[in-house]
Amino acid sequence: MTAESEIQRLRAKYGSEAGSNFYDPLFRQVAEEQFKGDQRKLPYSGFSTFFDLPLLERGIEAPEFCDLDIAVLGVPMDLGVTNRAGCRLGPRAVRQIERIGPFEHGLGVAPMMIANAADIGDVPFRSRFDLESCHQDIQAHLQAVVDAGVVPLSVGGDHSITQSILRVVGRERPVGLVHIDAHCDTSGPYEGSRFHHGGPFRQAVLDGTIDPRRTIQIGIRGGAEYLWEFSRDAGMTVIHADAFLSMGVDRIVAAARDVVGTGPTYLSFDIDSLDPAFAPGTGTPEIGGLSSLQALSLLRGLGGVDFVGGDLVEVSPAYDATTNTAQAGAQVLFTIFSLLAVAAQARARASAGKGP
Repeated sequence: MTAESEIQRLRAKYGSEAGSNFYDPLFRQVAEEQFKGDQRKLPYSGFSTFFDLPLLERGIEAPEFCDLDIAVLGVPMDLGVTNRAGCRLGPRAVRQIERIGPFEHGLGVAPMMIANAADIGDVPFRSRFDLESCHQDIQAHLQAVVDAGVVPLSVGGDHSITQSILRVVGRERPVGLVHIDAHCDTSGPYEGSRFHHGGPFRQAVLDGTIDPRRTIQIGIRGGAEYLWEFSRDAGMTVIHADAFLSMGVDRIVAAARDVVGTGPTYLSFDIDSLDPAFAPGTGTPEIGGLSSLQALSLLRGLGGVDFVGGDLVEVSPAYDATTNTAQAGAQVLFTIFSLLAVAAQARARASAGKGP
């Protein structure tokens, strides 16, 4: 076919088509959810929710809550930070990012089409001043989500929130863990408190909510290596950020899949796993980190893992003058959401006896 005849073919096929018309069956199905005629919803209008999900204003009290497969919720609490505060504003910053989704091309899915999901608002805190009561509130709220058979996807807030989330997700049995971060977060208590963002995963092991032999920590770097001897002593697999140069993403993905295996697994993503060039808006930045593409490639390689929950933490918009961090966080969150949707669909098929 000559160049001219190819142009004629494309003109005949697309020359008079509207932007809402597609030939690929999957693309057409996705588009039908997005267009009314040839008009799309204005991404900058209306009320902001995580990637434009429906909002359940009454949250876990809403009648339709129990029909959800996945609930996305904010956890705006940063009383556990050891450095720069401000990630209590992270959920709001991520909600305000437009044009995330509806298609995750790396996984080949439109998650809203395979899972029933909604933004259920934020964890209601009794006090903005009391760290321990905040963790009690997180645990109680997440318990209501999990008891309803709904998979939680939480947006922090500081990384201490994961400790209380895991007490719910791992209550019946310890779960595997994919932890992507600049820091291992397996330090001991500081200044009389075990609720801080540097230690949730030590406490999770001691609580019996994660299996350290099914735990992999990826992207680790910085000068605080000595604080994390617990990770190796407990049997966790630690992959430093510079391994992305020596191993490459594919081998790291293979290592993660091998470590967590086929059992239920939680995914926790600290935005400071990204290099500050890509995500400056965080409380404890560490140079030498992952690029946004490396992070997305890593996540997309985990499709099919039996994820039963996840979180994105440590977005601090006060240090994010360009909104780069919130942009990266929103896309990472959407990819994690897609992983949870794929896992939920697989469990539903298995319970129905339909196979993978």
